[in-house]
Amino acid sequence: MFRFAPLVSLTLASVALAQTYSATYLPSNAPKQSEQGQSGTNQCGSGHDQNSMCQNAYINSLDDWCIFAPPQPGPDSVIGNTERIEVAWCTKDGHGTRLIPDGAITGAHFVQTPDYVQVTGVGDLTLINIPKGDAGGELDPHGADGNGNPIGGLVFSSAFGSIQQMHEWTNFVSDSEFCFRACKDGPKAPALCQHIYDVMGCEWNMPGNYAPGSFDRCLGDTGEPMGVYGTSTFHQGDPTTPAAHPAPPTSSCTPFSTISNGLAASAASSGASTTSGASTTGASSSAPTSGSVSGSGSGSAGASRTSTGGPSATGGSNGAAPLLGPGLEMMVAGAAVVLGAALVA
Repeated sequence: MFRFAPLVSLTLASVALAQTYSATYLPSNAPKQSEQGQSGTNQCGSGHDQNSMCQNAYINSLDDWCIFAPPQPGPDSVIGNTERIEVAWCTKDGHGTRLIPDGAITGAHFVQTPDYVQVTGVGDLTLINIPKGDAGGELDPHGADGNGNPIGGLVFSSAFGSIQQMHEWTNFVSDSEFCFRACKDGPKAPALCQHIYDVMGCEWNMPGNYAPGSFDRCLGDTGEPMGVYGTSTFHQGDPTTPAAHPAPPTSSCTPFSTISNGLAASAASSGASTTSGASTTGASSSAPTSGSVSGSGSGSAGASRTSTGGPSATGGSNGAAPLLGPGLEMMVAGAAVVLGAALVA
């Protein structure tokens, strides 16, 4: 049905997973730019600015996460054209980024697992410069040259304790759907945050809850690595495309009425800002609705619209020292999935 991953690939996978990160940053000590050719900055200050060129994203909690999206509006700002220059748009003030205006997100579902954190949902993402009708694409810390999409994009999380850089992550976004997963450093991370399935979209790469009209945070089981089915590994372009893995079970879910930061869409379009270094303004965490719900998260039916129409080559990662030349890394990326799957099992 699809290619069998030979056992020799495990050797290559172990080499890929043995890479060491040449730099690890915190928001407080990140350089102005972490990669050559970067259009934005990693020194973002605090507050918010709707013209910010900050390329630091966060995935901390239901009301504190970001996605990457275009810096400028317009019909040519489709993700496929702007993936190298995307900037961070966040739900919470204080990171020195742009804010996602209230009302743009109409459903969001945050899940923390032992190995990664993930947020999935829907909304009107034309409010963050994605053109209407754009099926979207994938952002990751690798890109064709190892500098990332966007170039120099960094991701941080405090979900596992103190704030830390998440070296492996993947983010899909279209005009109406988004998903973002950041993996805890370790041997499972490359497989669980695999970035080679860029035409497969959110619901295939990150099965979960995409329901509109609801907001919740849950604990969850670690899911199966995308693209790995027992001893076989799917590759884009194979004659048969397998179904997505089932969404892993969730528990201890707490529903919320909404998420809000106090920024109206009209203010977002006018370039409202607070001074860098100023205290957080207008931020609010919505109180959870009464009670706590336990159960399994529901996956959305149907194919995701977030796809670029063509695969991107893989490279190293921001802050990582790639051990192999670009010509070998695509082969190794697929092999790494197999080892990662064995470690997850």
